[in-house]
Amino acid sequence: MEKVYFTKDVRKDSLVNIYKALNKELLGKVAVKLHSGEKGNKNYLRPSYVEELVNYVHGTVVECNTAYPGARNTTEKHRHLMDEHEWTKYFDVDIMDSEGPDLVLEIPNGKQIKKNFVGKHIANYDSMLVLSHFKGHAMGGFGGALKQLSIGCASSYGKAYIHGAGNPDENRFKTDQLSFVTAMGDAASSVHKYFKGNIVYITAMVNISIDCDCDGNASAPCMQDIGLLASTDPVAIDQACIDIIYNSTDPGKNKLIKRIEEKLGINIIKVAEEDGAGSRQYELIDIDKN
Repeated sequence: MEKVYFTKDVRKDSLVNIYKALNKELLGKVAVKLHSGEKGNKNYLRPSYVEELVNYVHGTVVECNTAYPGARNTTEKHRHLMDEHEWTKYFDVDIMDSEGPDLVLEIPNGKQIKKNFVGKHIANYDSMLVLSHFKGHAMGGFGGALKQLSIGCASSYGKAYIHGAGNPDENRFKTDQLSFVTAMGDAASSVHKYFKGNIVYITAMVNISIDCDCDGNASAPCMQDIGLLASTDPVAIDQACIDIIYNSTDPGKNKLIKRIEEKLGINIIKVAEEDGAGSRQYELIDIDKN
């Protein structure tokens, strides 16, 4: 079974500790994919929180532009917000789709889509650290490692393509829900496979709202902080997060579970597993007890 490491210690130095637990060095030029936070959002992971980890892997923070109106839908506006949120104060920052053409990743066995359009600068990196903030999501049900791989690494056009389940010209925010989350799973699998094992996943279960960091007016956290997880398997780490939520005694979990189930979020994990991106069977290893 895939190994997923866990610690309830959410201090910023624990991000480095849980990365070390993986015993896997990211080589070459390292991209750190995270969510820069929409303007007005109060829940996203702050640069000062992830500073030690990003510097430890000598990483470059990478993002892609959005497909919806806001403060991140053009490179110029996105860079301005990255300055405002102090990402550029702490790190080198690369908006991967700041120039075209997009890199097209083929998904020959995709359930909904057969190709994925990602920011072309992804080709400049040898490895990737996917640093996720686990929370709900108004469209996907939840956001974790697989969302970072799919919507997160997709170019602005690629985001529209996934939201449109392969037809970016349709009203992509009213796509059949199952088709949309299936497309997310397909897209996620393509990015995971692109790095050929030179990729790791760390997820912070903190500031857990029912809304994503892409929401400028997101709901306040509905659950207490839980901990940090790490794995080399995006399917296993997302499944572990879901299981932790369902098994929690925190009454706030009901709001989050309702959102996940209404949006058919678990299908993202199922499809990514079927596409060969990982396994939902895992062993949870508590590093606090070792």
